[in-house]
Amino acid sequence: MSTDRITVEELAELMKKAAGVTVTPEELEQRRESGFDGLGIDSLGLLGIVGELENRYGTPMPPDAERCKTPRQFLDLVNSALLAGA
Repeated sequence: MSTDRITVEELAELMKKAAGVTVTPEELEQRRESGFDGLGIDSLGLLGIVGELENRYGTPMPPDAERCKTPRQFLDLVNSALLAGA
């Protein structure tokens, strides 16, 4: 696991752990522009993912992270924040 960048594989793992939704990294990569709702992730699931990341990295995630609509938007926002804090 990288300390300054969340990968699609890591997001897929977090989706399963925090939201109970199983999506392969390959499917997630193909559907990066699809809405989280289409992948079965609701706002509480996304909040759980954000909480897991905060625990894992020991730093608060951006407030808008839990409002991201797509995996691409989420990864871009979270990775930008992690890089800025590195």
